[in-house]
Amino acid sequence: MDDDLQQPAAEPPKPSLKKLGGAFVGLLQGHLELLGIEFQEEKSRSFRLFVFSGLSLIFGLLVLLGLSTVVLIAFWDTYRLPAAIGLCVVYALALLACVMKAMRLARDGELPFRATMAELARNKERLLP
Repeated sequence: MDDDLQQPAAEPPKPSLKKLGGAFVGLLQGHLELLGIEFQEEKSRSFRLFVFSGLSLIFGLLVLLGLSTVVLIAFWDTYRLPAAIGLCVVYALALLACVMKAMRLARDGELPFRATMAELARNKERLLP
């Protein structure tokens, strides 16, 4: 009985390097899976955007060609040159507006892999004192 009182209290187990490495690998695996999922989603979204943008461009050009032909035919006998110049001015202004909008979108675009970056920031806050 006296021996039970003399024994030191059991200390909590110390974390081993093996457990720490396993936890790190598990954390890394979760981040890589999230990154892979986000990459697949971004790839799918980009492909759909490319396809529909291309189709929109083709159909838009066909509409413009048709409308331009109608305008030129309507003014062929009286104002063919001013009508052609007017169409070119309208198209140049539309081109300028689209280029400015595209540059603004490219400059103000959100960061890809936002969820992965947020998860890494949360892990950093948890791990550092």
